[in-house]
Amino acid sequence: MEPPTPRKTGSEQEDGFVQHRLAPDLGVVPNLRRSHSSPSKSRRRPCPFSGSEKQENLSSWILENIKKKECVYFVESSKRSDAGKVVCECGYTREQHLEGATKPPIFQGKEWDPKKHVQEMPTDAFGDIVFTGLGQKVGKYVRVSQDTPSGMIYYLMTQHWGLDVPNLLISVTGGAKNFNMKLRLKSIFRRGLVKVAQTTGAWIITGGSHAGVMKQVGEAVRDFSLSSSYKDGEVITIGVATWGTIHNRESLVHPMGGFPAEYILDEEGQGNLTCLDSNHSHFILVDDGTHGQYGVEIPLRTQLEKFISEQRKERGGVAIKIPIVCVVLEGGPGTLHTIYNAITNGTPCVIVEGSGRVADVIAQVASLPISEITISLIHQKLSVFFQEMFETFTESRVVEWTKKIQDIVRRRQLLTIFREGKDGQQDVDVAILQALLKASRSQDHFGHENWDHQLKLAVAWNRVDIARSEIFTDEWQWKPADLHPMMAAALISNKPEFVKLFLENGVRLKELVTWDTLRYLYENLEPSCLFHSKLQKVLAEEPERLALAPAAPRLHMHHVAQVLRELLGDSTQPLYPRPRHGDRPRLSLPVPHIRLNVQGVSLRSLYKRSSGHATFTMDPVRDLLIWAIVQNRRELAGIIWAQSQDCIAAALACSKILRELSKEEEDTDTSEEMLALADEFEHRAIGVFTECHRKDEERAQKLLTRVSEAWGKATCLQLALEAKDMKFVSHGGVQAFLTKVWWGQLCVDNGLWRVTLGMLAFPLLFTGLVSFREKQPRALGGPARARAFFSAPVVVFLLNVLSYFAFLCLFAYVLMVDFQPTPSWSERLIYLWLFSLVCEEMRQLFYDPDGCGLMKMVTLYFSDFWNKLDVGAILLFIAGLTCRLIPATLYPGRVILSLDFVMFCLRLMHIFTVSKTLGPKIIIVKRMMKDVFFFLFLLAVWVVSFGVAQQAILIHNESRVDWIFRGVVYHSYLTIFGQIPTYVDGVNFNLDQCSPNGTDPYKPKCPESDATQQVPIFPEWLTVILLCLYLLFTNILLLNLLIAMFNYTFQQVQEHTDQIWKFQRHDLIEEYHGRPPAPPPLILLSHLQLLVKRLVLKTPAKRHTQLKSKLEKNEEAALLSWEVYLKENFLHSQQHRHQQQPEQRIQDISEKVDTMVDLLDMDRLKRSGSTEQRLASLEEQVAQMARSVCWIVTALKDSGFSSRAGVPALAPQKFPDEPDAELGSKRKVEEPGDGYHVHARHLLYPNSPVARFPVPNEKVPWETEFLIYSPPFYTAERKDVALMDPVGDTPEPLSKIRYNTVDGPVDRRSSHGAYSVHDGLPLNPMGRTGLRGRGSLSCFGPNHMLHPVITRWRRNQDGAICRKSIRKMLEVLVVKLPPSELWALPGGSREPGETLPRKLKRVLRPECWLVVESLLQQGTQVHKGYMDDPRNTDNAWIETVATSVHFQDQNDTELKRLNSHLHACDPGVSVRWQVVDKRIPVYANHKTILQKAATLFGAHY
Repeated sequence: MEPPTPRKTGSEQEDGFVQHRLAPDLGVVPNLRRSHSSPSKSRRRPCPFSGSEKQENLSSWILENIKKKECVYFVESSKRSDAGKVVCECGYTREQHLEGATKPPIFQGKEWDPKKHVQEMPTDAFGDIVFTGLGQKVGKYVRVSQDTPSGMIYYLMTQHWGLDVPNLLISVTGGAKNFNMKLRLKSIFRRGLVKVAQTTGAWIITGGSHAGVMKQVGEAVRDFSLSSSYKDGEVITIGVATWGTIHNRESLVHPMGGFPAEYILDEEGQGNLTCLDSNHSHFILVDDGTHGQYGVEIPLRTQLEKFISEQRKERGGVAIKIPIVCVVLEGGPGTLHTIYNAITNGTPCVIVEGSGRVADVIAQVASLPISEITISLIHQKLSVFFQEMFETFTESRVVEWTKKIQDIVRRRQLLTIFREGKDGQQDVDVAILQALLKASRSQDHFGHENWDHQLKLAVAWNRVDIARSEIFTDEWQWKPADLHPMMAAALISNKPEFVKLFLENGVRLKELVTWDTLRYLYENLEPSCLFHSKLQKVLAEEPERLALAPAAPRLHMHHVAQVLRELLGDSTQPLYPRPRHGDRPRLSLPVPHIRLNVQGVSLRSLYKRSSGHATFTMDPVRDLLIWAIVQNRRELAGIIWAQSQDCIAAALACSKILRELSKEEEDTDTSEEMLALADEFEHRAIGVFTECHRKDEERAQKLLTRVSEAWGKATCLQLALEAKDMKFVSHGGVQAFLTKVWWGQLCVDNGLWRVTLGMLAFPLLFTGLVSFREKQPRALGGPARARAFFSAPVVVFLLNVLSYFAFLCLFAYVLMVDFQPTPSWSERLIYLWLFSLVCEEMRQLFYDPDGCGLMKMVTLYFSDFWNKLDVGAILLFIAGLTCRLIPATLYPGRVILSLDFVMFCLRLMHIFTVSKTLGPKIIIVKRMMKDVFFFLFLLAVWVVSFGVAQQAILIHNESRVDWIFRGVVYHSYLTIFGQIPTYVDGVNFNLDQCSPNGTDPYKPKCPESDATQQVPIFPEWLTVILLCLYLLFTNILLLNLLIAMFNYTFQQVQEHTDQIWKFQRHDLIEEYHGRPPAPPPLILLSHLQLLVKRLVLKTPAKRHTQLKSKLEKNEEAALLSWEVYLKENFLHSQQHRHQQQPEQRIQDISEKVDTMVDLLDMDRLKRSGSTEQRLASLEEQVAQMARSVCWIVTALKDSGFSSRAGVPALAPQKFPDEPDAELGSKRKVEEPGDGYHVHARHLLYPNSPVARFPVPNEKVPWETEFLIYSPPFYTAERKDVALMDPVGDTPEPLSKIRYNTVDGPVDRRSSHGAYSVHDGLPLNPMGRTGLRGRGSLSCFGPNHMLHPVITRWRRNQDGAICRKSIRKMLEVLVVKLPPSELWALPGGSREPGETLPRKLKRVLRPECWLVVESLLQQGTQVHKGYMDDPRNTDNAWIETVATSVHFQDQNDTELKRLNSHLHACDPGVSVRWQVVDKRIPVYANHKTILQKAATLFGAHY
């Protein structure tokens, strides 16, 4: 649906005929720009200022730009105020005027004139409004002059009030006084209105007062605010009211702004005024300087709605003009005028039947043919629905109502009648949106643009239900390529339901996602997204950008790959390569001709045709999935993941990305959502892998180790380990695979005693003691069996364990027994052993089969705690060895080596992690060590505080640092374990055990004591109390706290210990899987071999295929297809489980019950409506029969049977089953039964302020009596006076004109024969038009025109004629002249003596004029006669001759010459060949000509 445009003024073929358009007054507001709304959590846009700064900015801007109106000249009126006071002509009392207004010298002696005596000045009423006693809801208000530009008000609402640009504008109009509605209808209206506003992000505009329809809207918003749905977003309700009619408006006056202003809603004391409605959120109070005058706000409201509807809302890639719809409840004469103007401007209207008065009058006649909507029928309806004021309706007023209602009903495509419970209508929101779509569907567009525009509206409203029911129907077949721009828009604006809908209708992600599309998506990330900030940081740090011009270059995908590698880990390869110099990929996807923009970038340009090939990405589903995941879009990511092939790897990678992002996310809620989504994707990976493992264990294990090219050449197992997905790694299938790797080629059921016995007694391997999994080692000889046995990771592990125990035993023997000044042979063996350990650690550090780089390998190496412990033990051993080899530091070296022995013993814990019994316990110990670490901080507080206090009380000036440490820390710490100092209480005081002066280095200093009596003098009671308190808090409180912490940690870890152990088990298995089979120190031989291969033979490192394998393409494709099949099984079972949940089943039952209740209610209403219609039909039939009987009786009495003209015809029976709700779907815009000109009777004459006299259908013929017919006379002045008839209605100049003949150069003959001339003026042969005179036409009588219809066959690229519905398709030459938005045939009036129309000459070169003249002379006439045009009057009208010129052959010489000579002389003139179709956007009267031309050639129309 297009926004409401100014009144269409007909054909506009004549030069000088200018379409009246109101340009948007954007220029009056500085820096006013069209807003771009981005999806955000809040409906209000965030303001960068604080509250006080925001108020100051608002106040200064309003005082500078917004005005009010004040009367500056007091003229006493004959009327009195409600209080009996003398008032001015403006309605205000003398006291309410400004000082000096009573006697202004410049106005003395003059009558009061509002244009002169009402002046603008800065407004004094604006700010926040709070309704006293009605809660703390704060609204916005402003008092504006009635002449305020709409652009200024729009700027205030969007920039200063912070309102988001709406997706829809709902103008609610109707009765201004309270009226009664049925409770059910009232409930349906309230629910539907708020629903459509909330779901589409609409603004609701009303009159703002607490009465009538405005009160109904306010109560609907109030009910919504009290519901649970209020948190989803506020409903924006804007009241546009007249300032001079507001009761208690004095409380709103605050010259510097009211923040807030308290308003009292006092209905009892309002009198003839009205109160503001407390449930509206914003108020625009229109001031014209008067008091008590209603309707002042109507012009400004109309202009504001029109201005808003002309703005473009750009969101999610979709740029649409803001659609507007008018909703009507009840109403009087003003409401009818509003509906008429809305329909005339192309605004769809929804009439709520049952609300009363005007709404019911229109609803009653809306289903009737125009010919049946007569003056008598409207008179009857008015007597029924306007009983109180029916006597005030004069005959002329009834005629006017009839004419307006006929024009309203004639454009049924813009009229929707909402009938409660009829034709499936249940909610007003659906009726409103259907009305907009119906209006859009009825508009003329080229090709598929009409359907595409409807889809744009549905996407902007986020109403997928409307799209399913109204757009994706059998009426139009969507091509997947046509949906690509809307798919991108749905992705950007996060509308997963639309993404699912487009996928269901054939959109393939592989065809959608190209490099340009993907880059465009990343350029439109949500600004609040963490990934967006990380990406901007990467762009800012790129050296290439700094070296270039200040204008930043565009984002490239290798920037995205850089951030993704940080999230996925450096073990993965970059997902998007850095482009080579000069690489500029282009697309070759077709796109519909629509305007889709986001922040100035065209979506359509992403899908334009190009000569190159389309550069699609490696895995489009992966790319979209990552794009959705980094923005934490749960539903969208789920939908895209369901389309993926490598689904297990995709789910694990998403889990990794989300977990990494959650660590950096500052918002706690968002971080928790990311972790929850990561767990969900881990669960999906587990579910799919479970299905695969249950189906085929071997193929499932292949999925774990398959190298995924799409995910940076990583494996599923590697991604799971990087993401720390413990649940996945602890899965039975994964653990079975790890166990299989652990045992190598040995059977898993071999007991450890067999393996150990085979290690110790090597010849037993050839006896079958140890069984192998594969047959090959069994068949071969001893060396193969030995190689298979000793290369198994479990055997390597056991050999290393035995070797390590031997190393520790030898190390202990040397330290305790054989530590000589000169190293012995056993000590030298330890050096060799340690050197082999060092070589192995170096091998692990530099082993890089994936090519990650040295820095990454160092990072990975030191990320393992046990590697850190190994490095520390080795470095400490080197330090001890250095000291040991120096004779002077022999003993310190032994001490260091003794401590190093402890570290080597701790390394045994890593060996025990492989045990299913000890492994989990070691994990618990590690967690408890963290608890102890934090516990020591609490303990240190008490130990140090007690130690310092005790030392200070007992000892005076202790200078020895070691004894200070002993007294403060050591003794205090030992006290916890029961070693209480003997001298604390003075009982066991003994001077022999201490040093009085602190001179003895082996004795502590004596406490404070009496030197003569040798007794302590320190306060014993204080030290005892301190000791008791210390023991109470440390022994009882802190130690029990530590036990409780241990208990909590144990219980917490115990639940997940198995998962943690299984997860960490992989590291040990991988370590020994790639470790040389020989244990230290024999491992040196393997290191020597490895050194030769790397340095001498240059053999690169290779990873074992058991942990990472690259499959053949065919095998990989088959494996992925199998995975996709089982993924579908998982999704189906998951959906089934969800449906079987008790909560879901209860919800389904509840929905079914609600549906049944609604169906029963609708059935009841339909039955009652059917009964009422049948009774009405029966009553009408009975009345007809009664009249017939009366006529028969009269005829018999008079004995006359010759005349039967007075026999009344029986009324046709109207069956109740006739569908009449969808008024526009089965009827044409112009009713074929009208039989009269329609455009020539539009009430407003084009390009003039003149209004026609209303002429209903039945009064059009001149033969029909119309006594009150009094049309105005209008003749426009034009520049070419010499070619015009005289101006004016005086008879003297007009008497010289000769009609029905050739009058000089003017042919005044009509193709319809002789026409009548009355009072010297010709009469339109088609009847009355409501306007006398010549209007804007050139001549009285017929104005002859010529319209060439130049056509050719539409052909495809092969030259074949295109067909539609079997019929051939025509193309016609059309032109478009500014400022019109419609195309037209290149015809019109001709200069005297010329044969070609002026419009055709404007698009043809002069050398081609003669050729076209000859073609027209040879052409076929398809139409000749009267043309229904809005410029026609009672005395002047247009007659045209339409001549068809058809080129049958595409190689026609004349056609080629015509095409070569087509050009527009004016830059604003456009010319093109366009397909002939009923939806072609040309003038309505030209459509009639095109239809006749198509019929002539049997072509499609």
